[in-house]
Amino acid sequence: MAKNSSKLHNVGGNFRFLVELDGLIVGGFSEVTGMKSEIEVKPYWEGGLNTHPHYMVQHTKYPNIVLKRGISNASELWDWYNNAAQGKISRKNGSILLYNVEGKEMCRWEFTSAFPVKWNGPDLNAGSANVAIESIELVHAGLKTIFKK
Repeated sequence: MAKNSSKLHNVGGNFRFLVELDGLIVGGFSEVTGMKSEIEVKPYWEGGLNTHPHYMVQHTKYPNIVLKRGISNASELWDWYNNAAQGKISRKNGSILLYNVEGKEMCRWEFTSAFPVKWNGPDLNAGSANVAIESIELVHAGLKTIFKK
C-alpha cells in the first residue's frame, strides 16, 4: 500500500479514485477522464489489390488524463503544477487507484513520465479543512491497467 493512504481514505464521499505519484497518495478524485490509448495507422494500397488496404502502424497516442472534483490533505499536486508553470518540469510516474465500497483496491491504471499542464481551482467553502481541486490535467507517456485479484 502506498504511503500516506490512510489520511485520504477518510475523506469520504464519492472519492473512489486515489492518485499516487512516485509511491505517495496525493489526492482523491470523484471523476477521471482521458484514460485511453489509440494506435494510429496509415493505409497502404498494394498494386493489384483493390479490395482493401494494408494498415501500417504509425504510433500510439495517449490523450491527457483529467482528474476532476478532487480533494487533498497536502499541497503536492499544486506544488507540482506550480513548478511546471515556472518551467521546472518534473516528470513523475503514478497510478490512479479504484476502490470498492469496502475500501479495497480493485484496479489501478499506471501512467508514466507525466507532468501537469492545466489546473482549475474550486469554488471555495469555508466549512472544509481540505484543499479542494476542481481539476488537474496531466500529459503522460503511456498507460497500463492492472486488475487486482
